[in-house]
Amino acid sequence: MLCLGIVGLPNVGKSTLFNALTCCGAPAENYPFCTVDPNVGVVAVPDPRLHHLAAVVKPPKAVPAFVEFFDIAGLVEGASKGEGLGNQFLGHIRQVDAIVHVVRCFRDDDVAHVMGSVDPQRDHDVVTLELALADLAVVERRLERVRKTARSGNKDDQAESAFLERVRHELEAGRGAREAIDSPGDIKTLRQLGILTAKPILYVANVAEDDLATGGGAAVAALRETVRDHHEEAEIVVFSAQFEAELAELEPAEREAFLAGAGVAEAGLPRLIHAGYRLLGLETFFTIGDNEVRAWTIRRGSTAYEAAGEIHSDFQRGFIRSETITYEEFVAVGSYKLARERGLVRSEGRDYVVMDGDILLFRFNV
Repeated sequence: MLCLGIVGLPNVGKSTLFNALTCCGAPAENYPFCTVDPNVGVVAVPDPRLHHLAAVVKPPKAVPAFVEFFDIAGLVEGASKGEGLGNQFLGHIRQVDAIVHVVRCFRDDDVAHVMGSVDPQRDHDVVTLELALADLAVVERRLERVRKTARSGNKDDQAESAFLERVRHELEAGRGAREAIDSPGDIKTLRQLGILTAKPILYVANVAEDDLATGGGAAVAALRETVRDHHEEAEIVVFSAQFEAELAELEPAEREAFLAGAGVAEAGLPRLIHAGYRLLGLETFFTIGDNEVRAWTIRRGSTAYEAAGEIHSDFQRGFIRSETITYEEFVAVGSYKLARERGLVRSEGRDYVVMDGDILLFRFNV
């Protein structure tokens, strides 16, 4: 299951966002450190294809893929040295697959800003620097050990030492370790060290409801500029946590009118989750049976053999073949029986690369 950690300064809207996404009712009082332990919420991945398949097949249940959100308490300046509840919070971030950095882009005199004013660029830099400083301490400790063996001629340690020197340079400049990555081996090294700034990151620009339709104005533009300076490819999702909280309280039939009234085409939850999927290179395949239709999440480029393992180890261990059809083809005919009669179902081996939206039926023997 994809796990996203929501981070940022105190009072930027993290817990309000979390509550809106998960409807878990986490506390969101107006003071720093309201969230001491990370609240955890599990959210269904919005995918109209699953509901369409369920309407066609009419099974007893339809099971979506899920995303886990961690609401991690606010970091403050000096967190890397233990300020606030820094060490505890930084430890929580190490558990997640990717970071959702919430940056406050709204003004509200009733919601105190921990640093006295709204400044998205400064707030971004404070959190980024604290994560970098926490990583720097880890990298320097590792470098000290690796250098000793590298001097004796150990080539692996020499290569690691050179890589960690590059990482240290990026961290000292206040950037992330991800900027030093050149190979899958580099990613593995940073993962083993629990490096925070190697984690994929996307940003939520938390704007006032009135600014949603226009994309957030000058504050979001300032955030885009500073994010581009740090890592050009990072995505920014413009979001109003307060708007999403109000939307979550409405009945489904009322939500469309509420979105239209705000000049918004789509709610924030699907936009945020789909951004997370793009960030981590994830995609969805489906299985269909008499009892259920189900969505499954896999890495883009995964094989049928790997997809089988997502369902059950026996499917993978005894893999024979995968009977495969695209979502569009299945919906057009409405059943496996008709699809087979029309030659639409393909028999694929273990090395077949699964495509987003594929419907798979695994044949196996154990």
